[in-house]
Amino acid sequence: MFIQTESTPNPLTLKFMPGREVMVAGTAFYTDASAASGSPLALALFAIADVRAIFLGSDFITVTRSESSSWEVLKPSLLNAIMEHFVAGGKVVGDSHNSEVDTSEDSEIVKQIRELIDTRVRPAVAMDGGDIVYHGFEDGIVKLEMHGSCSGCPSSTLTLKNGIENMLKHYVPEVIGVEAVA
Repeated sequence: MFIQTESTPNPLTLKFMPGREVMVAGTAFYTDASAASGSPLALALFAIADVRAIFLGSDFITVTRSESSSWEVLKPSLLNAIMEHFVAGGKVVGDSHNSEVDTSEDSEIVKQIRELIDTRVRPAVAMDGGDIVYHGFEDGIVKLEMHGSCSGCPSSTLTLKNGIENMLKHYVPEVIGVEAVA
């Protein structure tokens, strides 16, 4: 098994591409081992010292390290853990993981915002090892949460304001701004 790695715009996050499907549907983002209890893969990665966050995408994994560690030290252990997990045929997430979002009661504006995020924003940020998740629309403000390499990225504010906010304002006149939520 050959696992490719890619740097991301966030210097503390590295993207691992195992050459196979990681998540069948949706994504998962964990910031500690207790939150990752439903993911055997994330738990294996959190067992490695200095791992601070794990993001599981459709065909990639991003790992965020502590500032005091280095990729030269962490990368071999991470590659080994990912390879062992997939070679053993381990599950990425348990059966209870549900990434489906009920959108049946969304207004037409919210449906349009979600569609723009899902079709234009999420694929672009996934290329950099991240994800942006919709969290609400209130008083003209779209609330988004940054995951993976986007979480804590030095350029995330620029991405939100210059990229996503401008695009949403262009297509949805009711949008007056975008905010990041934790």
